[in-house]
Amino acid sequence: MKTIVRSAWLTALAALAASFAPSDVDAQRRVAPDSLRHIQQVEPMHGPPGTEVTIFTENLPLQAKVHLGVGATRTGFEALHEAEQGMWGEVSGTIVIPETAPWDRAVLLVAFDAIFAPIGLSSPFHVTRPDGILQRTGEITDEGVECLAMRDTDGFLYSLIGRTEGLEPGRAVVVQGRYVEASICMQGTTIEVVSVASPSTDP
Repeated sequence: MKTIVRSAWLTALAALAASFAPSDVDAQRRVAPDSLRHIQQVEPMHGPPGTEVTIFTENLPLQAKVHLGVGATRTGFEALHEAEQGMWGEVSGTIVIPETAPWDRAVLLVAFDAIFAPIGLSSPFHVTRPDGILQRTGEITDEGVECLAMRDTDGFLYSLIGRTEGLEPGRAVVVQGRYVEASICMQGTTIEVVSVASPSTDP
């Protein structure tokens, strides 16, 4: 496999570097999510490693090849599958969430072109443990409308329900809970909290 490395991209797709160096690890590239097109459909949106995820999107540019992968912002993305692209640019495919996917931060599904330059990213996919628990570290904010809100360390917004007693804006927290498919909360992803702790201060 190959490792694909890039500096921070915060402008247009044309600024994405296409160089990659040989390595014995899986294909990866650092990605700025605001520079890419949005992958429109991902099903399901949560599950443990081994979950099969179906992807469909119609907004990617025509490519000779499209590869699908998974990873996290500010780290790297692993290419897992070569997808089909229809004559109008539609892309569909299925990937399996790898065993190495973290349950303590959101991951994104990514579409690469033929030279492994990223061209599209999904909304966050939430990897869980086999028992359905996920973990997020972040800060309680005052953004909530119907529910208490939290921003994690990657900047993703969550609405919290369940065991939220005593949580106030400004508090740093480590939350464990379950992904909620549908709720009255109007923002971000909803987590039903089962436990709350303070982040570790260990170096």
